Amino acid sequence: MTDSLYDKEDDVSTTAKKAPSTTPIPPEESVLDRLKTLISTRVEREVVLVEVPDRKDVLLRVSPNITQAQMKAWRKNAGEESKNGLDPTKFACQVIGQTCVGIEMGGQEVFDDLGNSLNFAAPEVLDMTKAVRPVPDAVRNFFGLDPHVEGAALAILEAAGYGDTVDIVDPTSLSSMN
Repeated sequence: MTDSLYDKEDDVSTTAKKAPSTTPIPPEESVLDRLKTLISTRVEREVVLVEVPDRKDVLLRVSPNITQAQMKAWRKNAGEESKNGLDPTKFACQVIGQTCVGIEMGGQEVFDDLGNSLNFAAPEVLDMTKAVRPVPDAVRNFFGLDPHVEGAALAILEAAGYGDTVDIVDPTSLSSMN
C-alpha cells in the first residue's frame, strides 16, 4: 500500500530536482577580465574651451587629443630642423590651428552658412583675419598678440596632458591600506 502523502512529496522533490534553472549564473568577473575591459576602451580627452585674450567673449573649442607624431610634424613645420631652429610662435600657431574644432562667442558656437563649425581653415575665418594661410597667419591675426598665441598653445598642451606628472606609488603603503 502506498501512502499518497509521501508519493506527492517525492514527486515534488523529483520535479524540483529535474527543473533546469532558466537564468544562468554568470561566472564572477576576474580582475584580469576587468583590466581587459578597461584597456579596451579608448582614452580620449574631451573638448576644452580656450580664451582668446583681448577678444571679448570669444573662446576656441579645442580637442586636446595630441599624439607625439603630430607634435613632431608641428615642430618640423615650425622650423625645428632648419638652420634658424624652432620658432616658438609658429609652433604655437600649429598647436592652436591644428586642434581647433570650433569657435564660440557669447556662449554660443559659431557656424558657417552650411551649419559647419568654424576653424582656422574656414573661408569665413580666413576672410575676417585677412589671411591666406590658416596656420600661422589666421591664428596670429585672430589672437592679435604673439604672447597670447603662445599662452593659448601652452594651455592646450597642458590640457592634452603634456604637463601632467605621474606619481610613483610605494608598494608598502598599499599593503597598509588593505
